[in-house]
Amino acid sequence: MKDTVIHNPILRGFNPDPSIVRVDNDYYIATSTFEYAPGVQIHHSTDLANWTLAARPLDRADLLDMRGNPDSGGIWAPCLTHADGLFWLIYTDVKRLSGSFKDAPNYLTTAPSIEGPWSDRVYLNSSGFDPSLFHAPDGRKWLVNMLWDHRTKGHGNQFAGIVCQEYSVEEQRLVGPIRNIFAGSDLKLTEAPHLYWRDGWYYLITAEGGTGYSHAVTMARSRDLFGPYEMHPDVHVLTTKDAPQAPLQRCGHADIVDTPEGETYMVHLCSRPLNVEGTLGHAEYRRTLPGSEVSKYRSPLGRETGIQKMRWDADGWLRLAEGGNYPQGLTTPAPGGKSVAGPVRVKEHTTFAPGALPAAFQWLRTPDPAYLFSLDAAPGRLRIFGRQSPGSKFDHALLARRQTEHRYTASTRVHYDPVDFQTFAGLICWYNTCQYHYLAICREDDGTRALRIMSALGDFPFGKVQFACDPVAVPDGPLDLRVTVTDAAQQFAWRTTDGEWQDVGPVLDASILSDEGGVGEGNNFTGAFVGMAAHDIGGRGHAADFEWFDFENEV
Repeated sequence: MKDTVIHNPILRGFNPDPSIVRVDNDYYIATSTFEYAPGVQIHHSTDLANWTLAARPLDRADLLDMRGNPDSGGIWAPCLTHADGLFWLIYTDVKRLSGSFKDAPNYLTTAPSIEGPWSDRVYLNSSGFDPSLFHAPDGRKWLVNMLWDHRTKGHGNQFAGIVCQEYSVEEQRLVGPIRNIFAGSDLKLTEAPHLYWRDGWYYLITAEGGTGYSHAVTMARSRDLFGPYEMHPDVHVLTTKDAPQAPLQRCGHADIVDTPEGETYMVHLCSRPLNVEGTLGHAEYRRTLPGSEVSKYRSPLGRETGIQKMRWDADGWLRLAEGGNYPQGLTTPAPGGKSVAGPVRVKEHTTFAPGALPAAFQWLRTPDPAYLFSLDAAPGRLRIFGRQSPGSKFDHALLARRQTEHRYTASTRVHYDPVDFQTFAGLICWYNTCQYHYLAICREDDGTRALRIMSALGDFPFGKVQFACDPVAVPDGPLDLRVTVTDAAQQFAWRTTDGEWQDVGPVLDASILSDEGGVGEGNNFTGAFVGMAAHDIGGRGHAADFEWFDFENEV
């Protein structure tokens, strides 16, 4: 199917905080990966509508080691630019995010092409997160990031403005004074700065209002790099904080790019939440979640990347081409009105062979994947070595792919002989260490091999496990495990290789695997994954083999 519009989101499922760059006729978007390894996703397109994964550059320990990082720590808001024949990638590795302090070191790596090789990282600073690199028209380079102030209290007050400092390429470090160039609007929580030079103006785009339902893109400009910056007449160029009817919500955290023909597009963070009023489990979660309020929305898909066509008006300010300051629908005009492909249904049958892990899958935190899994130990199968518990922030043997639509089915064939109750492996639906549903093959005390459903329903910070049903005895030999998710409803099933599918356990609430589940939006930043896992909390590394993994969704 061909169309003359781009369908949103362009990067579906957990792909937040987009940074975009064009090199000749090629576009690249870098997005946050948080605790998932390898770090940073970079997608490629030639038409702004159809995107393919091109690289995950932070794939070795001297670039990124996230062992011990908290849930939703790790890679925040990378910035990808191109200058002097190089790609420049700036990124934050968040080591602490809760409480009054943020430990957020910022780094730089460069490469001659997206495929690499990427240079050893250069440490920049730790004064705040969301850094970006501005290549000034005079050839100098400037790092801009938000400034974190632990001394202050109240909503947004710890976000102490946008600071700017020169980066010396020769010395590979920041030099000169640090200048606070922008305090933000009354919406506060000013972060994610990007600077642009156009027609004698320095334009500054920031994200404000937090990354939840009050998120917004704020714009300002100045004749001088260091300000003062005058605010856009509309203040917020893009936001859905006052548009609960918009099909894309949480719009904010943006970057802009020009096509070769001079058309301007904005890529931005967004989400497609479920409305869970009246759905399974909603009343229970309203009673038990911390705080007095629970959002009427939940976003299992996490924060995605959308795109909007923009226009520069006669007053020199950027606005949505369709008018207003929020997306009216799920499409935007394609560049030049050209025909582009529409969204397609995903139907994948993944088998495993020696070599590289299939690109859809990622793991958590460690730069040493060989300790977690092998594609060589049992040729034709993925062997996952049982490591620490589902709550571990160090060695958690989980390999999973993003949930990209609200409705999907995933299944896998498992070869596994558990030793005792401390060894278990199977099919897992994962958000973080305190939010998951896990259909696991285990061994009961009487020697019976059985299936158990283990769930963590957002009990922070403990992630206490609940068992959805009694153990279900299963025969020896390989088993097929399946999960079907339909909006907020999730059902596990199993079968022998020559048997019929049998449901196991009750219908579960899939909406808990969301940014708003647990402690709620503004604290969770990733998205739901589905995949394969093995655990041996006795420390013996008892392994499970996975023969294939099927995934199919509905658009």
